[in-house]
Amino acid sequence: MTADYEFGIVGTGFGGLIAALKLQALGKNSFVMFERASEIGGTWRDNVYPGCACDVQSNLYSIESQPNPAWSHTFSTQPEIWQYMKNVIAKNHLAPHIRLNTTVTAAHFLEKEAVWLLRDHHGRETRVRMLLLAMGLLNRPNTPHFAGMERFRGEIVHSAEWRTDIDLRGKRVAVIGTGASAIQIVPAVAPVVKQLSVFQRTPAWIVPRFDKAVSAFRKNLFRRFPALQRFVRKRIFWANELSGYTFVHDTRLRLIPELFAQWHLKRHIKDPALRRAFTPAYELGCKRVLVSDDFYPTFNLPHVRLETAPIQEFTENGLRCEGGTEQIFDVIVLATGFIAADIDWGIEITGLQGRNLMDEWKHNGAEAYLGTTVSGFPNLALVLGPNTGGGHNSVLDTMESQMGYVAEYIRLLETQVPTAFLDLRADVQSAYNQRLQTMFHGTVWSSGCKSWYHNAQGKNTTIYPQLNKHFRNAVRVLHPADYTIRVLSSTT
Repeated sequence: MTADYEFGIVGTGFGGLIAALKLQALGKNSFVMFERASEIGGTWRDNVYPGCACDVQSNLYSIESQPNPAWSHTFSTQPEIWQYMKNVIAKNHLAPHIRLNTTVTAAHFLEKEAVWLLRDHHGRETRVRMLLLAMGLLNRPNTPHFAGMERFRGEIVHSAEWRTDIDLRGKRVAVIGTGASAIQIVPAVAPVVKQLSVFQRTPAWIVPRFDKAVSAFRKNLFRRFPALQRFVRKRIFWANELSGYTFVHDTRLRLIPELFAQWHLKRHIKDPALRRAFTPAYELGCKRVLVSDDFYPTFNLPHVRLETAPIQEFTENGLRCEGGTEQIFDVIVLATGFIAADIDWGIEITGLQGRNLMDEWKHNGAEAYLGTTVSGFPNLALVLGPNTGGGHNSVLDTMESQMGYVAEYIRLLETQVPTAFLDLRADVQSAYNQRLQTMFHGTVWSSGCKSWYHNAQGKNTTIYPQLNKHFRNAVRVLHPADYTIRVLSSTT
């Protein structure tokens, strides 16, 4: 049986858009995109909490072939990024390819037909020759359990599942967490709440954003001279690579960003005890480095306080910390991030001999080759798969680099007969991942802290332990010898 489409893409976040645009650039228009929600956008659709914004500069956090000269700020907010994605879809006529409100529940490789059979929650089946999974790493909220949570009579909301019907004006609010979402929520809600308590388990290194509005003059320059915006994009990229050098090499240069972060803290927090509470005890970069201009100043407001004692339990009316009295709250915000390292995309994915990808990753830790292809799962590509995350630069650059490799994969596949498929050699994947883990030695990610980069077994399955330029080079060329090419016989 022939395929319904040449390509199937699961996800319409940035990974899905980048994949679709690459297929179009290759002249491949037989593709379908699956989106579980009623609108496109992935994480930039789902995360609508107050203050939500990107921590990579706008001119870099965009698709290279789709520049936007009209960014309003150095760092864009969620609504602007989401609108940008919608504009990309409209400009490139991607909407007819997208099936909204369609959750892919299973993807099975049919070895006797050399196609992927996709099933969705409507019961519909779709066959594609090649499958691209672009669901990303930040799509499963990490919701911790505290004793007594079910007793709390107020509102509990996770930052990644924000309810826009919640009115915080004049409320007593608790924010649990001081990570990437918390440092945006806290300054955004502080002006309207009656009381704000921020519960910190581990302090984070925070550096200033230096965010500012983009002038009309600058926007006009970018419109008239696109090469200028491309130059700015490259300048930001290489500046980020320079800062990332201190992460991937064991060098005294690591002290420079730490001193910068300490200066930022001291500049805004005058209370020595509060400064000590905000000072991390691990090397900068071991956990995600955060960027904010207004998080620290918020704690100079009289109704905002930091709590560092561990939470003991939820009560009917609020929270109680260890050794403390009950604190009363109307709303409790769980700014506790995502489960990223233990990847589970909620899809039953089976390859050769019925191997189940999610089960294998659950037992052995998520692994792929170059974060892109997986042995035993032919004609499958991952966009932002295991160990493709970055601690210093734009993941969009990583995804675009991956799709360059996928393009080479497609070219190799197309030199074969239509019933052929490419299977990554198991020894190639094993050798790559062994080498990858050794690459962590001497980097800041092996300096001893615990972070969401590590899975339940303590293995870092999230970060690529080198610079983006290194990853670009790694995926620049596909070596046909890395793959076994199988052709179905006419009698199969």
